[in-house]
Amino acid sequence: MGHNMFFGFGMFWWIIFILFVVYLFFQNKNISRFNHKTEKDPLQILKERFAKGEIDKEEFEEAKKMLEK
Repeated sequence: MGHNMFFGFGMFWWIIFILFVVYLFFQNKNISRFNHKTEKDPLQILKERFAKGEIDKEEFEEAKKMLEK
């Protein structure tokens, strides 16, 4: 038996084990990717643009009113 077990039925279990490890690796990546908020809230984006100076106070207030409706 010995070394022949690796090439026989034992090989099947090694393949299953490797596939399981690969599955867990990708499953973990998917979970961590979806736990993070990918889309920002429009109001948050507006606040960031105002903070960066991309828009002035008047534009900020006008857009904020539109978003809150």
